[in-house]
This record gives sequence, structure tokens and C-alpha cells, in this order.
Amino acid sequence: MLIEFSNVETLGLAAIFLVIGHFIKERIPVLERYFIPSPIIGGLVFSIIMLIGHQTGAFNLELSNDMRDLLLMMFFTTIGFTASLEMLKRGGVAVALFLLACTILVLIQNIVGAGLATILGTNPLIGLAAGSISLTGGHGTSAAFGPLLEAHGAVGALPAAIAAATWGLVLGCIIGGPVGLRLLRRYHLKGPQADASGMGEASADNDAKRADPTRQSDEEAAAKEATRRFPFSTLSVVLLCVAAGLGGAAIDWLQQYGVTVPAYLGAMLIAALIRNIYDLRRIDFPDVEMNTISMVSLSFFLVLALMSMRLWELAHVFGPLLIILIVQTVIVFFFTYFVTFRIMGKDYDAATLAVGHCGVGLGATPNAMANIQAFTNANGPSPKAFFVIPIVGSLFIDFVNAIVITVFVNVFS
Repeated sequence: MLIEFSNVETLGLAAIFLVIGHFIKERIPVLERYFIPSPIIGGLVFSIIMLIGHQTGAFNLELSNDMRDLLLMMFFTTIGFTASLEMLKRGGVAVALFLLACTILVLIQNIVGAGLATILGTNPLIGLAAGSISLTGGHGTSAAFGPLLEAHGAVGALPAAIAAATWGLVLGCIIGGPVGLRLLRRYHLKGPQADASGMGEASADNDAKRADPTRQSDEEAAAKEATRRFPFSTLSVVLLCVAAGLGGAAIDWLQQYGVTVPAYLGAMLIAALIRNIYDLRRIDFPDVEMNTISMVSLSFFLVLALMSMRLWELAHVFGPLLIILIVQTVIVFFFTYFVTFRIMGKDYDAATLAVGHCGVGLGATPNAMANIQAFTNANGPSPKAFFVIPIVGSLFIDFVNAIVITVFVNVFS
């Protein structure tokens, strides 16, 4: 029995399974510990239902992909708006060096993934699915590029990329600590004595409250802030639509000359151009609103992407995929140990950044932050690492990664 869902019905179903994923995550601590996103959990639950229906022949569910494509465009456009050269410049040399280390690892992951897949007799595009698409890129990039790989003949690329991204989330947390511990012991590094910096911040806040007993309530302050930013809410949507529209027009123009690139890449580049014009002219940019749009569009896109997975297509690539992922994990361990540590200065901060790079290179920025939080709690604070990793992991590496992946996909297609 075939059951078809319209655009609105598909979106409503996605909302339900997004809530289901959040409900399950709250009740299974291991999912919270490894930062498994709620959309991934909800989407996988639905795809398992799909698998049961397929294997038993009882039913088959057909979802609309129109909303997924729109959400993908929205998400990558918001990524473009984060590519601020002014912010990169303010981050200093450390941010540029860490971005360099991340970019080198992205290239290695794709070369190794495609190379191993070829050696193992599998489509090299499956190797890319187990490269920077899933590892440095995470679930969002996996869900974006998986269908593109499948369109180029890599059957099972989407479930393979999602599986690889989930592997990365777990292993990115597991190998970070051992990397840092080995670096501390080999180079006899010692972090600054753990101080009461957090307590100091709390004390300062309390002092401020005592100094201003007439401070407005949180509710009043939030209401005024929301009113003040209302024009920014409208502006963020306008900028998003303009960037997506101009980017789509640019892609159509390129296709007339035989140049084929993903539709969202044009929107992402136009968004980056708009953002840097804002920075150059010193105009306030609606970062908060754009981040909200990014979070919402990514959440719905992820759950829709996983809901449309055909898990039965993963069986024939499982063996090669597992081998590639084991090799990729070993590479990240030694890359962060020998390369990231040296690029970042061979000191305690460099060791902390190497620990964080295990999270960025295999999982996601939350993994990286959890890694360095655990590491610095035991060995002392590293303000440099806490500053550098969110800027690179959340802002710049996704932009660079998308461009690199596009090049590799065109080479191996």
C-alpha cells in the first residue's frame, strides 16, 4: 500500500518526529552525552518505520521533497552570512592557523575516503560520503550532499553519510581526551592552575545587581529587546530571500555556459558578499535572527532528510564504509596529535586546540566544546581554545568545506 504525503502533510509529519526525537533524547542519557541531534533521532525512528514497511511489504510512504529543498537553500544561505572576513581578522593569527589545520584535514579526509573506496571496489563517491561531508561537515552537510551523491550514481550515499556522521559524533568525543593526555605527557605540558574564573564572573554579576537595585526584570528587558529587534527580524528574512534569489540567478547563468554547481552554493557566496559589505560599511547585521533561521531550517531539513532515507540501501556499502571510517578516525587522531598541535604553537593552548579539533574533525562544534571543557576542567583554563574553536567550527569551516566538497564531487562524478 502506497501512502503519499503533500508538502504541508510532510512538514507536519516532520514536526511530529522532531518532537519525538527531542522526547527520546531527554530520556536516554547517552544520546545527550554524545550530542546526537534530536532531528537525527526523530528522523531515524521514521526511517526505521519505513524499513519495516518495506521489508514486510505492508506499506510504503512517499514524502514530498519540495520543502526539503527549500530548507536546504535557507540553511546554506545562512551559512554564507557567517563568512565575515572582519570577524576572521579580529580573531587574529590563531583563528587563521586553526582554519588552515581544519582545511588540510578536510582535503585529507576526502582524498583518503575516495582512495579507499576505489581500492575496496566501491564507488569513490561513497568514500566522499565517509570523508569531510560527514566527518567535518556533520549531519547537516551529510543530508545536503547525500542526495547529490546519489544523483551521480552512488546508491546508498545518503544513509552512508548519515551513519558516518553519527559515528563521528561518538568517536570525536572518545578520542579527544587521549590525544590531549598523550600531548601533556610527551611534552611535559602543564595548564594554568584551575582558577575561580567562573566564580569571578558570577560574583561580578551579583555585584552589578547589588549596585543597581532598580534593574528591570528579565521579562521587561526581554520584551524591550524583542521590540527593538523587530525590524532586524524582517531584515533577516529580506536578506535571506535576496541572497537566495540572486544566487539562484547566478547559478542559472553559469549553467548556460556548461558550468554546473549546486544551487545553494550560489546563494551562499552571495550571502557572504552581502555580509562583508555590511561589515565594511560598519552596519549592524541581524546575527541573532539569522542564527535562529539557520537553527530552525537545519532542524527541519535534517529530520526530513532522514525521514526520506532508504535504510535497505545501506547494506551493500556497510563493509567498505566501516573500514573507511576506522581509517579516518585513526587519521584524525594522528593529525591532531602531530599537525594541529604543531601548527598551533606546541604549548598547552595548542594541546587544548588539538583536543577540540578531534571534535571538529569527526563530529561537530558541540563535541569540540565538550572535549575542551572536560580537558580544561582537569588541567586548567585555555581562553584561546574557547575563543578560536567556536569561530572556526561554527562560522568558517562549513563554508570552506562546502566548496572543497563540490570540487571533489565534480572530480569523481
